[in-house]
Amino acid sequence: MTKKRKKEAFFGILFAMPIILGFLIFVLAPLIVSLVMSLTNYNVVGAETHFTGIDNFKHLFDGTDMYFFKSLKVTAYYVLLSVPLQVIFAFCIALVLNADIKGRSLFRTVFYLPTIVPAVASSIVWMMLFDPDTGFLNTILKAAGLPGSKWIYGESTAVPSLALMSLWTVGGTVVIFLAGLQNVPKELYEAVEVDGGGWFSKLKAVTIPMVSPTIFFNLIMSFISSFQVFSQAYIMTAGGPNNSTLFYVYYMYREAFQYGNVGVASALGWILFLIILVLTMIVFKSSALWVFYDGEVKNK
Repeated sequence: MTKKRKKEAFFGILFAMPIILGFLIFVLAPLIVSLVMSLTNYNVVGAETHFTGIDNFKHLFDGTDMYFFKSLKVTAYYVLLSVPLQVIFAFCIALVLNADIKGRSLFRTVFYLPTIVPAVASSIVWMMLFDPDTGFLNTILKAAGLPGSKWIYGESTAVPSLALMSLWTVGGTVVIFLAGLQNVPKELYEAVEVDGGGWFSKLKAVTIPMVSPTIFFNLIMSFISSFQVFSQAYIMTAGGPNNSTLFYVYYMYREAFQYGNVGVASALGWILFLIILVLTMIVFKSSALWVFYDGEVKNK
């Protein structure tokens, strides 16, 4: 290696060092520490810490901890509701905003703004909207002659209400969909028009296949973020009523910071990592059936 090459390599590593150190200190090191803690009985205010092997994992899966499977069930229910809602709603909004309408730039800004509002502020606003007695949503329902709802204050309606609330922050997903839609060649739409196809034919034969990589990306990101839902349960419901919103990450937080069971919480974190990893791999495998890249649309 020449002197010039060595110098370039040195400065390249030097400029990359902040990212490398950030990864080592804030990502890799906590991962290793949490893995070690998951194999111990570490408790903030408990007895002396000692190695317990996989006892924490056994404790979670053997049924002695009734909240573990409850939190998994609640989280899975939320994911099944919120992810399709977010992706479909964001895609529909992006289709509208991609059309030639007046004030398009203003509408794009309006739909994106909620994503930069702090979660605490958004949660407080939605708590007022969900209020069964004075909330705006029930006021609309009553004005339309429909029965009101308990929303987050009812055991059966709490998770669907939070899934509905998740639509408030799909602005980022809408922006990504817009980027994908603007890359669709107009010639393809013109070809459909020549064949006598309408808007539905364009959507089915051109838009969805051409935007399928974007749909795939947003699906994965929504899927991962929904599994990690926390703020709503922490701020709005505290896991209630009757643990109906005991989301997995909130349960993990409660074990670590309310009960001091850091070893158990670390085990919960690794279980969540494996769950997301496996399910994401399944989605990736399924992508071969419905995601098209470049010229694949013409060939399939």
